[in-house]
Amino acid sequence: MILKAIIEDQEYTLNVPDAVLAGAGGFFDQLDRDMDQGWQMSRDWVDAPTQLQRCQIIADKLLSALEKENHKVGMLMAGYILDRLPAVESVELDIAGEIQNNHFNFRQPAAEAPATSSALGKNRAAETQASQHPSDRNASDQNGPGQRLSRLQAMTQAGNDVTKVFKVGKAWRFSVYDAERGGWQESPLIASEQEAERLRQAAVKQRYEALVAE
Repeated sequence: MILKAIIEDQEYTLNVPDAVLAGAGGFFDQLDRDMDQGWQMSRDWVDAPTQLQRCQIIADKLLSALEKENHKVGMLMAGYILDRLPAVESVELDIAGEIQNNHFNFRQPAAEAPATSSALGKNRAAETQASQHPSDRNASDQNGPGQRLSRLQAMTQAGNDVTKVFKVGKAWRFSVYDAERGGWQESPLIASEQEAERLRQAAVKQRYEALVAE
């Protein structure tokens, strides 16, 4: 598996063999046991780091390994991040040592399966409409250009633009539709379903308020 590490304007591609991931489970668990006791994250002491915070801590160790050109340790730290954040694509490492500023980028959810050969004859307009997010099509059908959504329409669209929470390994997350980018953006991994649901509701509210204000 591949993890990209970004340090300022430099990008490093870390290719972690599957054998390393499979054989380092005990080491990863020991890292978790160490962090179970709490951790000093820059200026703040965190009694019970979440999964995302744990990966930020390990990302700081990854930065140190890369600076010291310790490839073995760097491979293990990258392996931990890949194992605990299955959808992670890259990590932006903070060179100032602010652990909480280590930022993870995640892969987009898999696209729908391509159309079969029998569907290739469909016209371009139909394909464009099918590729739109359902809420975008509903809004365009019910409101002409420049018209604002009603509060009910905005609430419905906001609900469509934020998925229900779903489990990823031992953690939880949800996805938010980004109309500007034309794709789904996944939330960071969240330790509990209750916290994930709370953050999802906040995302729905933020999306609703944005739609009403447009």
